[in-house]
Amino acid sequence: MSTTQDQFDSKKVYERALFRGCGYSSEDLEKPKIAIVNSWNEINPGHIHLRKLAEFVKQGIREAGGTPMEFNTIASCDGIANSGNFSKYILPTREIIAASVECTIKAYNFDGMVLLCSCDKIIPGMLLAAARCNIPTVFLTGGIMEAKSFNEGPLKGKTYVTSDVKEAIGQHLAGRLSKEELLLIESQTCCSPGACNMMGTANTMACIVEAMGLSLPGCATMGAISKERESLSKTSGRIIMNLVKEDIKVLDFITPKSIENAIKVALSFGGSTNMVLHMCALSYEIGGSLNHFDFDSLSKSVPLLAKFKPSSEYNLTEFHEAGGVGVLMKKLSPVLDLSTKNILGNNLKEYLNSIEIYDFQIIRNFKDPIEKEGSIAVLKGNLAPEGAIVKQSAISTEMRHHKGPAKVFECEEELRDALMEGNVKEGDVLVIKYEGPKGSPGMRELSLPAAILVGMGLGSSVAIVTDGRFSGAKRGPCIGHVCPEAIEGGPIAIVQDGDEIEIDIDNRKLEVLISDSEIEKRLKKWKKPAERIKTGYLNIYKKIVSSAKYGAYLQ
Repeated sequence: MSTTQDQFDSKKVYERALFRGCGYSSEDLEKPKIAIVNSWNEINPGHIHLRKLAEFVKQGIREAGGTPMEFNTIASCDGIANSGNFSKYILPTREIIAASVECTIKAYNFDGMVLLCSCDKIIPGMLLAAARCNIPTVFLTGGIMEAKSFNEGPLKGKTYVTSDVKEAIGQHLAGRLSKEELLLIESQTCCSPGACNMMGTANTMACIVEAMGLSLPGCATMGAISKERESLSKTSGRIIMNLVKEDIKVLDFITPKSIENAIKVALSFGGSTNMVLHMCALSYEIGGSLNHFDFDSLSKSVPLLAKFKPSSEYNLTEFHEAGGVGVLMKKLSPVLDLSTKNILGNNLKEYLNSIEIYDFQIIRNFKDPIEKEGSIAVLKGNLAPEGAIVKQSAISTEMRHHKGPAKVFECEEELRDALMEGNVKEGDVLVIKYEGPKGSPGMRELSLPAAILVGMGLGSSVAIVTDGRFSGAKRGPCIGHVCPEAIEGGPIAIVQDGDEIEIDIDNRKLEVLISDSEIEKRLKKWKKPAERIKTGYLNIYKKIVSSAKYGAYLQ
């Protein structure tokens, strides 16, 4: 079909000419242009299958009368990057992803977009971009990696997911797992594409996206390589065309009410502490003022209805089989705002009316929860005057109150060395400073040493306190996001070996047991350490990043 005189726009000649070089026809260019924003690559198991899913999305778009146009953004694997010092770059990639999507979508003036994403910083980065662009938008998260069940050999009868690999390292160091068993776990645990089959940040954020109505029902927890995901991908392509035709934009779904609903949902299933950063940043993007203290009040308002690996034996595939996000939201509905909308055109009340509940063991009932409070607590005290974050749902009862001598480290590497050399003892409080957003810079994730600690059998006797952060896929008394961070002169900067630290989760306290005058004396003597990074992106990042309290967004 050729362009008619009435439709002809001479101002678009140059644009159309260049699109012709990409293989698009006149007919293609007359239709709504739909961006397929893909984070596919060959270096991340959560994303390696997204190119295939994009083809199904394109089919749905074409069948519904649109023209799909695909481009990519970066997608690093936290687990791979956390094996080295350059894990400093991982949280800052969230802003690169957001900016790259924003720049391309706005420069090309797309009519709508489908965002394909799976992992920890990619889903949040695309959420920030979606809020900035505010065009019709559908999210397609990549789904769950299969769990590995061993049916023979020395691990017969055991099921492993990626969080178990990290703990296995600690078990091997403690002599509780042979080299052969460790290599078997290494070689077979990641047995398919998809997001790691545990309640880490990736799956927390995928569930949050579904809870906000931005992806189709079941999308968050469905298997990555299942046939039903292929069908869902094609449907996502059709749905974006409905939104374009009705001019329904993403900020019709991303609202203060939907953000609060999604946080409550994540708190009720033991979601990652990293969601605090991402949801505060998203609130900022839409003009809100969410900070990490709000998570404490929200956590007190919802019960804990479910827990998943590594905090329990259930994995995310079992969550999906039990009804996933939909069933959990129905059970949590007494404390949700049911007026929020989803991409299918329903409000939450209408959608939940269609959900059947057929599980109790994995997803508990509202009046019979695992715990009365949600998964996250915010602590405060002279060690963290502006707060610190802990995943209370992943802590054993005996560690909810703990006193112990501080063992101080100035970076993650020092802590890893101490663990590998057996220099950590029962009762210790491991304090890692200068790993905050500005100080690291980049706010590194200390998930590997935290998991090794558990694997060594010290998870119920040793605590970690840091201005850095942790994965959602960790358990034990790991307290992060200490604010103010050390590089800004927060009290964590002046903690010394042997200082007694008190952690009291029930009373929300984090204290170093020295006098106020001693703290003041030490702070006067404290000198800001030499900058670790003086060039490149991280040098820019550290100058404009906010406190973790507000989501480590770029100011």
